[in-house]
Amino acid sequence: MSITAPAPSVLSALRSPRLLTKEVLAGIVTALALIPEAISFSVVAGVDPAVGLFSSVVIAVVIAIVGGRPAMVSAAAGSVALVIAPLVRDHGIDYLVPTIVLGGVVQLVLGFLGVARLMRFIPRSVNVAFVNALAILIFTAQLPNLLGRDVPFVVWPLTALGIGLIVAFPYLTKAVPAPLVAVVVITAITVVFGIAVPTVGDEGALPTALPGFNGITVPLTLETFGIIAPYAFGMAIVGLIETLLTAQLVDALTDTRSSAWRESWGQGIANVASAFFGGTGGCAMIGQTVINVKTAGARTRISTFAAGAAVLVLTIVLHDVVARIPMAALTAVMLMVCVATFDWHSIRPRTLGRMPLGETAVMVITVVVVVATENLATGVLVGVVCAALVFARRVAHVVTVEREPVDDRTVRYRVRGALFFASSNDLVTRFSYADDPERVIVDLSGAHVFDASTVAALDAVEQRYARHGTAVEVAGLNTGSVALHGRLSGHLG
Repeated sequence: MSITAPAPSVLSALRSPRLLTKEVLAGIVTALALIPEAISFSVVAGVDPAVGLFSSVVIAVVIAIVGGRPAMVSAAAGSVALVIAPLVRDHGIDYLVPTIVLGGVVQLVLGFLGVARLMRFIPRSVNVAFVNALAILIFTAQLPNLLGRDVPFVVWPLTALGIGLIVAFPYLTKAVPAPLVAVVVITAITVVFGIAVPTVGDEGALPTALPGFNGITVPLTLETFGIIAPYAFGMAIVGLIETLLTAQLVDALTDTRSSAWRESWGQGIANVASAFFGGTGGCAMIGQTVINVKTAGARTRISTFAAGAAVLVLTIVLHDVVARIPMAALTAVMLMVCVATFDWHSIRPRTLGRMPLGETAVMVITVVVVVATENLATGVLVGVVCAALVFARRVAHVVTVEREPVDDRTVRYRVRGALFFASSNDLVTRFSYADDPERVIVDLSGAHVFDASTVAALDAVEQRYARHGTAVEVAGLNTGSVALHGRLSGHLG
């Protein structure tokens, strides 16, 4: 249900103790839901839990200051973790800082160039495939925690218990995030009963103080650029896609509008700052944003700032407790993240039966490419190309050409539809060159000329008629078509 009341500003919230309290409490609740996933995403990325936690802190605080979408929560995210995981695995963590810095710079450049607005051209089938593939990759990343050689059997019932708690607890109350309850209960069980299972502390060091400044330690050479560039560009694109998808969700929940330029700008600065303070980079997080906006009722950037600050305080003060969290609890959290992320409606037989075959094929191809390459950016690029081809093929068949005799000496061809490279290639074959009289009118009042391919096709029609001694008049061009035809006609042969 959308909320039509105007969103309060940061200043109005600061002047109102009631609004300020509401925003701060919303941030704290969001932080409680953020900590388990930040740790889990650190494991996915192959870095210490402290890295993901600090990344979440820096990104949330910085983007709240520089001006991202009000009430939207950005932090260390699974989509970005999946992009950088192969980099850390194959080249080492030293390449992480320059990769995140470059990714942030790419987002800044995309924002300044207005390229972020082009994200709206990503079709729904690719967006759905993106979130479904993200869910699948997060799921496969959890399998070592369940199927590894040294994983004790007790991990399975503990994970099942965690899933049960996450599913059932919201029926009792939604005041406390269910993932947090699952983490606390499973941790308490393993501590009280002395159950030996893999824990967060086994994955790496946790923070005991404020993060320090980290510089770039690898040589800044072309070889280094060649290593980090694919991951940086992938992280930038994937982060922007998920951020803009999340912004659209908040727009719908609050009946307000977000700015693609501001999101790109804010994410870029936040990622650069995150890199220099030892973070993994990140983007907007759909689940935590829904908790912040829909469940807790936040409407300003104060809640985002409070979430980052709360994560910092909780992890530093309670780092010994966090180290004892069983990996089974985090696996349960991440498996439920997969369930929540996956668009189950998209694979229902009823939905698939109603969807155009081309769009279903695009969705399947995108998911397959992402899962096969483990690269969300590559999958999205392939999906967009496939969607463009499907669209071009569909539109190409919409063009019609009708022949109408005017008198004994004249015939008119009425052309209707969008004329571009895909639809105009066979335009030359739609005319009766040998049988037509001495004058032909090609009426384009029901069409639009989009590109040079169409102008070249019209020139070819005129040339073929000229060989039969027939005069051709191209009529009915609209303003845009007249300009393009006049500029290119006769200059493409």
